[in-house]
Amino acid sequence: MLRRLFSFTLFVAVLGLLASSFALQAQDASTRGRKFKIPPPTARVEVTVLRDINGKPIENAAVIFHLVGDKGNMELKTNEDGKAMIDVLPLGGMIELQVIAKGFQTYGEDFKIDKAEKSFEVKLKRPGEQYSIYKKTGSDTEKPAAPAAPASQPK
Repeated sequence: MLRRLFSFTLFVAVLGLLASSFALQAQDASTRGRKFKIPPPTARVEVTVLRDINGKPIENAAVIFHLVGDKGNMELKTNEDGKAMIDVLPLGGMIELQVIAKGFQTYGEDFKIDKAEKSFEVKLKRPGEQYSIYKKTGSDTEKPAAPAAPASQPK
């Protein structure tokens, strides 16, 4: 009786091992459904935002990544060291990098992500004088010359 119980327990254990091995085979990545797509390799991009005058970091600047050809964008804020890091940009893609900070000129440039790790240093300038069609320039402020007095004729 004890022998039969032991052989039955052994049979159930072997059957359980076989069932689990079939379940592991079904989870193999190469045999997934046809809708599964392997994600593209990604790059790690780090942007450092500094002041142009003294090289100090700018905290809380908006760093915006526009993927060329895709809708939408990704926006990050810089930390106290002026750095923003993202690691989900597709390798080999084009991005439009835009940096906006209060009190500074907006920066923008296009880049190709061709390496697994890439870093950018952006130096922002203070805004310059704005041009206006309503502002009087040097030639507008000059007073027109007074008309010449008519020559007196002898009587």
